[in-house]
Amino acid sequence: MTELDLATANPVTPLATLLTESFTASSPAPALILYLGANTPQHLDAPEAETNAIFHKAALHDLGWLRRIAVRGEDRFRWLSGMVTNTVETLPDHTGAYNLILNAQGRIQGDAYVWRNGETIELEVTAAQSEALLAHLDRFIIMDDVELVPLTNDSALGLSGPQADAILTSVGLPPLPEPLTSADGVVANIPNISVRLFRSYGTVVPHYALWTASEDIPALWQALAAAGASPVGAAALETLRIVEGIPAWEVDIQGRDLAQETGQARALNFSKGCYLGQEIVERIRSRGQVRRHLRAIELTPNPDAELPAAGTELRIAGAAADSKPAATLTGVASVQLSGSQRIFGIGMVRAEAEVGTPALTYPGGTAQILNAPPKLTF
Repeated sequence: MTELDLATANPVTPLATLLTESFTASSPAPALILYLGANTPQHLDAPEAETNAIFHKAALHDLGWLRRIAVRGEDRFRWLSGMVTNTVETLPDHTGAYNLILNAQGRIQGDAYVWRNGETIELEVTAAQSEALLAHLDRFIIMDDVELVPLTNDSALGLSGPQADAILTSVGLPPLPEPLTSADGVVANIPNISVRLFRSYGTVVPHYALWTASEDIPALWQALAAAGASPVGAAALETLRIVEGIPAWEVDIQGRDLAQETGQARALNFSKGCYLGQEIVERIRSRGQVRRHLRAIELTPNPDAELPAAGTELRIAGAAADSKPAATLTGVASVQLSGSQRIFGIGMVRAEAEVGTPALTYPGGTAQILNAPPKLTF
């Protein structure tokens, strides 16, 4: 795993997560990194052990860099539907949907999950973009009965990996069979800890976010660890994100990007009503395609080659060294699988590099665009 460098996506004054505050009181305190807008431990165990836990077992990790925003008022469903790219008013109870937030020119202003619980509707965003998104959205509350309320009294822990359901069952919380669903529960033997459980999107292993009152975060961490979940830091979580090909705002997705350039079809609903930026999205769909797409990539390095960094350019095999790059990597991660190293990346790929799947090269090796999540063998 390369050194994390997500500093471009941070609020003005990044804060330590609640979990980080409890860890820094221990000895020795773990090294911290800035991750998606908050300071959090980079590692809590040996990197190889953390990777093994998150891909093969159940990994317990910090999600204190997530923020939830309640959307309240009589017009909340109609108004929010007009601000995001996916379904809101027809979202089933106890489910969520991934969304992009655009401006009138169709350029992305941020991304968010919208969650519905009965008549309650909420946004889930990263700390890195919460202030800017709130300011953007607030500008469009004009004659509407709508209020945006950050839920500052709650925080979240994450549970990821193929054994996550077993850990949840052991602490009395309900496993969820489908991604983007939610439920409420109470931790067994700790009746005062109520949990809002969200199963997040994932392509390789199950992901859960467990939201509870901020003061209960340390006790919930201890309960999950005692049940057998392995603590991991943000480096392992970042490796999983890149292997699964899930983009992050202002890391892989930038403010200049158009919705279809992200490759995130799961964020777009073409049968809902009007929303800000829809005209551009629909024009691209009906009249032509964009010239680049964000894609998952697997890299094969030459012997003894260093791991390529974000920003590394890929070219079609045989192209001149000074030719226009076919792709640019936005993130790279290395994973040890069955005794061998595999390297995955996310990158913005020009459309011509996807025609006939030509071989791609970079100074340290070759690369291949992935059309499906990778099959991993440990």
